[in-house]
This record gives sequence, structure tokens and C-alpha cells, in this order.
Amino acid sequence: MTIVSPVAAARVQSAIASAASRTGVDFGYLLGQARLESGLNASAKAGTSSASGLYQFIEQSWLAVVKKHGADHGLGWAANSIERSASGKLTVGDPATRQAILGLRNDPEASSLMAAAYAGDNKASLETSLGRAATGTDLYMAHFLGLAGARRFLQTMAANPQASGAALFPQAAAANRNVFFDGDGQARSLQDIYQHFAGKLSSAGAAVPSAYSYGTQALDLDGATVVTGANENATEAMSWARSTLGRLGGRDGGSLLRPTPDTARLAYLMLAQLGTS
Repeated sequence: MTIVSPVAAARVQSAIASAASRTGVDFGYLLGQARLESGLNASAKAGTSSASGLYQFIEQSWLAVVKKHGADHGLGWAANSIERSASGKLTVGDPATRQAILGLRNDPEASSLMAAAYAGDNKASLETSLGRAATGTDLYMAHFLGLAGARRFLQTMAANPQASGAALFPQAAAANRNVFFDGDGQARSLQDIYQHFAGKLSSAGAAVPSAYSYGTQALDLDGATVVTGANENATEAMSWARSTLGRLGGRDGGSLLRPTPDTARLAYLMLAQLGTS
């Protein structure tokens, strides 16, 4: 697994926080999903499919969400370049443009926004189908199996929670044996699979508190939120953060992973948009 640098992880988490704020989709869910899918590695690529990026979108799924929501988030050029063929397949006529659009999966800001938009669509559809509020695990099932697959999974689980997941989704099971089978090779039930993902999402988001109290004010600066303290302005706070990142990144042998007052403050600076309870 690729180790993500603290600076890269900070950019990713800032992008996710911004996407959550702009779309209203829960930050904890989006962060947990990104941790599960890619370990917060924006360049992650799957070995068994075309999936790529923070949220491991396959090509057709990515083209679909960009076509639908790209124009709402500054990607109108991409949305307008995507067409649907007579067979229903999404295509891009110019090869270079196609690669540029698919490459956006590896851009933290674009991928976070599209993942949030996709989750919002799935939430609305699942709640209509299920007649109840959709949980984060429900949304993850829609990401994992597609919306139609998630509906089938959740509706079947409601009627028969002990049904075999592998029997219901043989293709998905063949590509994800660790999800559909336990260590002894026994097929997991739908309920077991659901709880498997629920536990993983919970663990992935467990390190993120629901609210932050550090600092005296939060200022929106070029789309990123900065928490200031000691009567600093935003420029002073950003200057402090940059100098501290450089110092703790190795100039004096320090470590961003070592708990200190400075690393704690950096965490608050990076994730300030979580400051609402």
C-alpha cells in the first residue's frame, strides 16, 4: 500500500471537507469511504478493474456522474464533452479530452465533489425505494454494488438477512472474495456483509471528532477554512502553518506523526470546517 504523506493527506481531507460543505453530504461518511477505497491516496488504481482515484470510480460511473453534476461544480467543459451512444455507453469523442476527464478521478477536489454528488443522488433514490432514511452503510453499498445492486441487496436483506451474498451477486463475489467469504471460505450472509462494511466505515471515521473548539474564529480563505488564534489574521495563521509544516516535516528531525501542541494545532487548521457540531 502506498504511504500518503501528511501534506497530501491534509489536501485530501480539506477537499473532502469542502465537498461535504458544498453538497450537504456527511463529511464523516465521505472521509470513511475514501479511507476504505484508497487509503486517502488520490492516485490509487485498482488491479482488477478500471477503478481509480480516492473513491475508486470505474470509467463509466465517473463519466456518468461528471455528465450529470460536472457543470454544477466548474466542470462544464467535461460534462459537455461526454455523450451517450445508442447502446447507452458514455463516450468522449476526443481521446485527449477523454483522458483528461478520467484523470480528474485523481484530483482530490474533483473526485471529492463528484463522490459527494453521487452519494447525494444515491441517498435520495434509496430513501424513496426503502421508505426510510439511508445510512452511511446503505450509501456505501450503492457505491460498491451500484444503485440497482444496492436496492436489491438491501431489500433482500430486509426479507432474508441470512441469504448468501455470493449467490445473489456472483460477479461481485468473484472480484471481492474477502468481502463475500470469510477466512474459512464460507459464504457470508447479506447481514454479515452489511455489518462488515458498517464496521469498516465506523473505524475509518472514528478518528474524526464531531466538533472542534480550538481557535477564536474561522475564516473562509480561497475555499479552505483557517482557524485563527491569539488574535491572528488569516494570513498570519497560514504563514504559521506553512513554516510549521516545513519544520516538522524534517528540518529539525520532528515528525508530523508525533503528538505535540504544534501538530495538534495543524490538525485543527487543516480540518477547521468540521467545527460545527
